[in-house]
Parts: sequence; structure tokens; C-alpha cells
Amino acid sequence: MTQSDPIQAQLIAARRNQILDAATKVFAQKGFHRATIKDVAKEAGIADGTIYNYFENKTGLILGLLERLNETRNRAANLEQVSQGDLQEQMRTYMAHRFETLEAQGFDLLQVLLSELLVDADLRDLYYQQIIKPTYDLAQTSFKQWEDDQRIKAIDPFLSTRIISGAFLGLILLRLLGDTELQERWHELPAAITEIVLHGLLPGENNEQDANR
Repeated sequence: MTQSDPIQAQLIAARRNQILDAATKVFAQKGFHRATIKDVAKEAGIADGTIYNYFENKTGLILGLLERLNETRNRAANLEQVSQGDLQEQMRTYMAHRFETLEAQGFDLLQVLLSELLVDADLRDLYYQQIIKPTYDLAQTSFKQWEDDQRIKAIDPFLSTRIISGAFLGLILLRLLGDTELQERWHELPAAITEIVLHGLLPGENNEQDANR
């Protein structure tokens, strides 16, 4: 029985991803409100009732999509990897991965998800409590550890995590609003964000000394 557990877990994960892939296409094409569980099941090639074995309802589906976009289950491991080796290179690599993940999921879907979050207070609260807050907690712990290890200067982890995530969200919104040059230079963003986050805008290695000259 014990030997079959990992296989069962893989089968469950595969079916969840199959359903979420179908939901991605259906929500992007029809929007959240026009889409039905039946539409998603048809796209996935499964019976309607099968979806309810994995997701309670359409809200559960959209939370599943948001969790997958956030890579919640991998976030602790990803942040741990950033903590290893050269911080600037690891952060740039991590940022590049996040931007590639967002682009791969499709911006039509992102527009649907963000629109729904803005108008549905209950969904917004679930998203914050189940996905955003745990992510912030992990990130704040990492920032504090980097500070303790003297890899970064003393900062406010609460504000820093929100400033960086706000930059992500702002760039997504700019692209959705039709910033074509940003779209063309999308793959330059990870290096640019890493440079600004770690070194700021002032010249020189010691920014405070440069600012006072």
C-alpha cells in the first residue's frame, strides 16, 4: 500500500493539471462567468462529475489556477535555491523563471483572473489567505535570513516583499494595457529588476556615500 502512494499522488496531480489546462483554455476564451463546469469537462475530455472530485466548484478552479501561477507548492524550494550561491545570479534566474511562467500561462487568462479578483471580494479574500499571505511569509523569512547572513543590508521585510511583488503586478498590468515595447523587451526584465532591487539607482558600490557627495 505504501509503495502505491507516490504513484497515486502522481495520478492525482496529473488529473488536476489536466483539468486546470482545460480551465485555462475555457476561461481565456469565454471568461469566468460564461464558462461552465461542463465546458471545462468537455475540453478536458472527462465527465462533468469527475471535476468535483478535485475542485469544489468554479471558484475552486480559479483558485487552482492562481495557485499554479504562483507555484505555491514549489515556492519554499525556489526561495531556498535563491539563498544558495551568488545572490544576484540566483535572483535573476528566479525572476526569469517567474516571468517565463507568467508568459507561458497566457495573458488572456491573466486578464480573466485579475478581473475576477477585482470584483469578487470573497475570492479576493481566499486568494490572499490561501496563496498570497503564505507566499509573503516565506519571502519575509528569506529576506530576514539574508539580512542575518549579511548578504543584504538591514531592510523592512514586510515592505520589501510587497514592493517587489507590486513591481511584478504593475508590469503585468502595463502589458495587459497594451505596452508593446514592454512586450518586446519582456525577457530583459529579470536582469533589470534584479539590478534595481539589489543595487538601486544611485551610482557606485556605496550608494549612501555617493548620494552625499
